[in-house]
Amino acid sequence: MSDDPHASLLALTPMNPAYQYDPHAVLRPLRETCPVARDPQAGTFIVTGYAEAHRVLANRRTYRDGAKAEEAAVLIRRQAEQLPPGVPRAEAVSILVLDDPDHARIRRPLQRAFYARVKTCRPRVERVIAAALDAIDPARPFDLMARYCVPIPVHAIAAILGVDGDNLDDFREWSEGVILGLNPFRSAEQTAVLERCRTALHAYFRAQIADRRANPGDDLISDMVALQAQGAEINDAELVVNLIALLVGGNLTTTDLIGNGARQLMLNPNERDKLLAEPGLAPSLVEEVLRYEGPIDITQRIMAENGEIGGCPVAATQAVTTVLRAANRDPAVFDDAEAFIIDAKRAPHLSFGGGSHICIGAPLARLEGQLALLKLFQRFPKLHMLDTEVEPRWRTLPFFRGLQELRVQA
Repeated sequence: MSDDPHASLLALTPMNPAYQYDPHAVLRPLRETCPVARDPQAGTFIVTGYAEAHRVLANRRTYRDGAKAEEAAVLIRRQAEQLPPGVPRAEAVSILVLDDPDHARIRRPLQRAFYARVKTCRPRVERVIAAALDAIDPARPFDLMARYCVPIPVHAIAAILGVDGDNLDDFREWSEGVILGLNPFRSAEQTAVLERCRTALHAYFRAQIADRRANPGDDLISDMVALQAQGAEINDAELVVNLIALLVGGNLTTTDLIGNGARQLMLNPNERDKLLAEPGLAPSLVEEVLRYEGPIDITQRIMAENGEIGGCPVAATQAVTTVLRAANRDPAVFDDAEAFIIDAKRAPHLSFGGGSHICIGAPLARLEGQLALLKLFQRFPKLHMLDTEVEPRWRTLPFFRGLQELRVQA
């Protein structure tokens, strides 16, 4: 381990044009020369090797709440401190960045209800996908992101939550607005949009919770209200902030999972043909997309006690950033790590994190990705990209990897 001048968290964002163009050209030498490096500017260790990242994510003696990090961990503390004063932490942030006992208390009933819904929601997701496909005119070029990849996740989670069709346009606008909360470098104007949409969603979900108490329905909000009545220790404010987190986290990352997957299948027609010949490969396709071109770059932990990572000493309260994108292409773990092969037998990727904070939305993301990619190419088997000589337009949101636009022709 060293204070490597090349180990800069800011260099692993779209602020660095080289990273925006090809993240792995930046990550590869870092992983090869210093898989555990210290970035003194951001105040974090940067972990790029698979074995080291896996160990961090599996370590239950770590925290997620950035307020528990040392003063030197300026970036993670800055994010943790952007909270309204006087509000209990469990009512201000989701389980994504809560620690036990609040994390376990809230996650337990939420996971129980959400996973039960995912097991029964396949027909709803299929209807959402069919409607998106039917709305596409195959005779004309179109933007696959805007017409297909963006609407599917938000419409699917809206159906699971029980959002009324009359509110869908507002719901989608608010959903896109609160995604700005994921950008630690957002402008004042973006923060204003974020606050407006967050306020609207808080009011909307509070009203929906009250309505479900009087008129239970067949949806996730009704399920959570029923669990509250049965004694689940989660209050309305905590439920609202976690419903918003499900919405935000699932929409952006699943949009990018579908978009990145579609792009890779068009770039690798042999893999597309494998899928069409054997639709049962859809689950392994999604796992390979998550490994090869996953939507999320990093996740962070704070050490709860002194320890070591890859032989490097790390002290309690120090922040650790695991670079999932780098770990998922570590050649020490993955044969042909730089190749996209949908039927390869590989070690598990790390795109959903690990430990007690493993992504709660993973089952729904997998389901949506499998159905959306398979049905897209079954409907349009000759789908191909336009302007292949032009560099892709990647979104500029830090620590996420997804396309702003993907022009295609069926």
